[in-house]
Amino acid sequence: MRHIMVLNAKGGCATNIASYFATQGAAVALADYDPQRSSLDWLERRPDSRAPIAAVAGFEDGLRKAPRNADILVIDAPARSHGAELTDLIKHAETIVVPVLPSTIDMQATTTFLDELKNQNKIANKQAKVAVVANRVRENTLIYDDLDEYLTKVRVPYIAALREAQNYVRAYTRGIGIFELPEYLAWPDWDEWEPLTAWLRTKRSQP
Repeated sequence: MRHIMVLNAKGGCATNIASYFATQGAAVALADYDPQRSSLDWLERRPDSRAPIAAVAGFEDGLRKAPRNADILVIDAPARSHGAELTDLIKHAETIVVPVLPSTIDMQATTTFLDELKNQNKIANKQAKVAVVANRVRENTLIYDDLDEYLTKVRVPYIAALREAQNYVRAYTRGIGIFELPEYLAWPDWDEWEPLTAWLRTKRSQP
């Protein structure tokens, strides 16, 4: 079973990664370590007609209840994890995606977070791969330009920039992912996700 973890402020990245692999025919489980339970709330709304995704209440039960037949386990981790909590979380991941919001505060916090992340033994020993993603961006804004420049220089693979769009709200409230919306509505978002999904499909994202 492959473990993909989404760390830091996320805005639906974990649910969309889970739904992407589910639509590709993979057996997917989604573990929610966040006390806010946003991913589990999303799964509770998921229609039976959609590709199944198993729920794992990670915050309460760890990963003991993750189905053994899952091909992909997506882990939605709490924001701003650090110290012993971060070390424990990373034990469960081979691939780590860090979405970063377009704000000065978020960029400053991400610098500290990435420094701690890169000092983790599992990552330093290349037993897990890390990438960053610009999240909820608005193109042609100064703060997006700042974020783009910042992520280009962090010495972690900068994979994709995902726009802020109502499609994410539409999908989340219906318990589906961005890839399950009609093509005529969501194709610009699919294009923006392609570098990330392509990276996740390759060995470059795995130890």
